[in-house]
Amino acid sequence: MNAVIHPSAFVSDKARIGERVGIGPCAVVEDDVYIGDDCEIRAFASVGRHTRMGRGNIVHSYAFVGGIPQDLKFRGEESRLEIGDNNNFREFCTVHRGTEGGGGVTRLGSNNLIMAYCHVAHDCILGDNIVMSNGATLAGHVRIADHVVMGGLSAVHQFSRLGRYSFVGGMTGISLDLPPYMMAVGVRGGIQGPNLIGMRRMKLPSPTITAVRAAFRLIWLSGLPRREALERAAADFADVPEAVEIIDFICESERGVLQAARSADVRDE
Repeated sequence: MNAVIHPSAFVSDKARIGERVGIGPCAVVEDDVYIGDDCEIRAFASVGRHTRMGRGNIVHSYAFVGGIPQDLKFRGEESRLEIGDNNNFREFCTVHRGTEGGGGVTRLGSNNLIMAYCHVAHDCILGDNIVMSNGATLAGHVRIADHVVMGGLSAVHQFSRLGRYSFVGGMTGISLDLPPYMMAVGVRGGIQGPNLIGMRRMKLPSPTITAVRAAFRLIWLSGLPRREALERAAADFADVPEAVEIIDFICESERGVLQAARSADVRDE
């Protein structure tokens, strides 16, 4: 079955359109775009130049994926936006291409939900199964691992990283790296403790959750120098892959990791 393109849509003859693609009224698809099978580009949505998307993606009305970067160093060089499968871009969200200084590509994996008014800036790299709630914003060069949830109106500083299964509360500003399985809340986000709800949803066994929580307390709340705390955590939790993942993430951090909030880990649930 061929694509169904509304007569009022503006689709470049230099774009490649897959099978069973729907392109709605007044939608725009620019040059050098590839849209995979079973995608929907809904009314008034736009797909900018040099964008590649896989199967089953939906770009809702007034969203714009593949726009030029909001970077004063950008001089019109060719750069790309690469999108995986089954992503959902809701109304008025924006996703920008990469820049030469950031490797030339912005990349999103698969099964991500980018809600209304969200922004993914140039050179960001996102994994799979991420939820960005309404108005969440990523500055340039941000890295987000799989299964991260960002609350509404939250924001991440450029070059920061969010580890797997981490959670960012609504209206939270992230200025440093947030390790895997951790939850940050606050105007200038501090780590409240492990993302207990997220770990239970992923069906981690109770001993693993207990170990992650103990590792958090040792690394952030014990008062030990960070290096000593990491060494002890590496020895104490060597048989818990999730704890090792946290330790490795911290050791690899270039920006540094968030500190614990004053109210950290006081919950009993």
